Amino acid sequence: MELDRWPNLVTMFFDQAENKGSAPFLWAKRDGMWQSTSWREASDQVDKLSRALRAYGLTNGDRVVLVADNSPEWAIADFAIMAAEGVTVPAYVTNTPSDHKHILTDSGATMAIVSTEKLARPLLDAAMDTPSLARIISIEALNQNPVEHVKTTLWREALNHGSSQPGNSVSKASSIHQDSLACLIYTSGTGGTPKGVMLSHRAILCNCVGAYHLLLGLGLDDEVFLSFLPLSHSYEHSCGLMFPVAIGAQIYYAEGIDKLPSNLTEVRPTLMTSVPRLYEVMRLKILDGIQRAGGLKEKLFRLALYLGRKSYARGGTLPTIERPVDKLVDWLVRDKVRARFGGRLKAMVSGGAPLNFDVGIFFSALGLRLLQGYGQTEAAPVISCNPSSKIKLDTVGPPLTHVEVQLADDGEILVRGPLLMDGYWRQPEITSDTVRDGWLHTGDIGEIDADGYIRITDRKKDIIVLSGGDNISPQRVEGILCLEPAIGQAIVFGDKRRHLVGLLVPSDDFLKEWSQGDETEQNLEEVQKDSGIRNAISEAVNRANKNLSVIEQVRRFALAEAPFTVDNEMLTPTMKNRRHKILDHYQEQIDKLY
Repeated sequence: MELDRWPNLVTMFFDQAENKGSAPFLWAKRDGMWQSTSWREASDQVDKLSRALRAYGLTNGDRVVLVADNSPEWAIADFAIMAAEGVTVPAYVTNTPSDHKHILTDSGATMAIVSTEKLARPLLDAAMDTPSLARIISIEALNQNPVEHVKTTLWREALNHGSSQPGNSVSKASSIHQDSLACLIYTSGTGGTPKGVMLSHRAILCNCVGAYHLLLGLGLDDEVFLSFLPLSHSYEHSCGLMFPVAIGAQIYYAEGIDKLPSNLTEVRPTLMTSVPRLYEVMRLKILDGIQRAGGLKEKLFRLALYLGRKSYARGGTLPTIERPVDKLVDWLVRDKVRARFGGRLKAMVSGGAPLNFDVGIFFSALGLRLLQGYGQTEAAPVISCNPSSKIKLDTVGPPLTHVEVQLADDGEILVRGPLLMDGYWRQPEITSDTVRDGWLHTGDIGEIDADGYIRITDRKKDIIVLSGGDNISPQRVEGILCLEPAIGQAIVFGDKRRHLVGLLVPSDDFLKEWSQGDETEQNLEEVQKDSGIRNAISEAVNRANKNLSVIEQVRRFALAEAPFTVDNEMLTPTMKNRRHKILDHYQEQIDKLY
């Protein structure tokens, strides 16, 4: 696969649909059963919806907001918008009316596609103050539409209308240029107001080509993906939708994060992409289950971990005397762990945030190939990833095909290649500051080793500088704190202060165990007053501090009044801390720690 294989993403989709025909493509669970949409059926719906959009007045370059949970309709809508020569503007399902108002106003979107009444309400509230929005296509019927200037149309009505319109989206697609704008993805806003990142067909195709060459050594065949990260994020959009289409894979849409364990065993995916937070949670649950089992089962598990870690440290080999034992625990332990993930995973890919080395080595030691990658929305988004042939878990691997990486004098990672964004929507000054002389200034600090593998040391703007001048990576400290089973979430502060302090959230499993299995909802305000819990958390912090240097150690901590969630805007939809939001809310508590 090369970059010039297809002129655009739409042609890529229609070509694959022509080749795959009636083979299953998109899967969703309805009425308790997995039901598929074939490639031919998806192609037919994309063609009809794109013609309907043109008939409703969509013109070249018009923006269409897409608000829906991951589903076959999400994928069909995305390709239909592009086939109509429009620009998809994905929006998170967790967006508030003010979030939608910002996106609608900033993008100037003329249409929107929404899945449910619940998701339509915040969008309609925002539409009252955004006259540019003229039509909403709803996958499910809406009970009412109080916005006079917005017309509403049912999905099935739009498809029927499109079928009566002249033209053919398949033949027309070839005229879309690679440099045309494919989507406008708003960053999740870890540090302020979201900006619209302009991604061309070329940029996303570059990611698809890079992923293909990266994973080719695994033996790409009839691959199966399980999609559960939000498709409105560039990571899932490229890796969980566009890349599977590029290789003709099947995509299953998970029922939700709470159903992920059962969906994994039902779907049995061959490739899986996720964020580090999910792998951290899975690790803790596996360890908790093994500890509860105890006895021989726990001893064999610990032995499998020991031998797996030793094998990794020795470059994939063990002393001859230990190999028979390793084969035995592979059968008794690792096969069972692999079965929990479906039993046929070729690789798990981690991206979106730094992966703690201990988490990575945990899964590798248990026989699950884990590839850490690195990227940004501004790079469509994947910049680098570990290849299966040579995995270095403390790095994010070498750059993908067609991607150049170099370090600035201060260690900032600079990126160049066809994958780069066209800029920030209507923000030329910020664009020119971010992309200079063709190089994307990532804001990440890193190193490049002799093999060309990139090691991220921190975010340039997130580095904590203590009053004594010491530089500290908050993400490293937070990652080590969260390895403690008692600590569910952690964020540290200390810029221009003498030492670090932490804001912590106890883990659910810890609180349940503390309350002796009481399933009632925990009140964190009461937890803050419980000296026993505070002492247990303090012991966990002390254990974590033993794995940190003196300047990295957390001297004092406070317990948050509630978990950090997407709903309270303390987390991005990809589970990253919104540092500025947390600091604004807890400033008084943090100041009292000094």
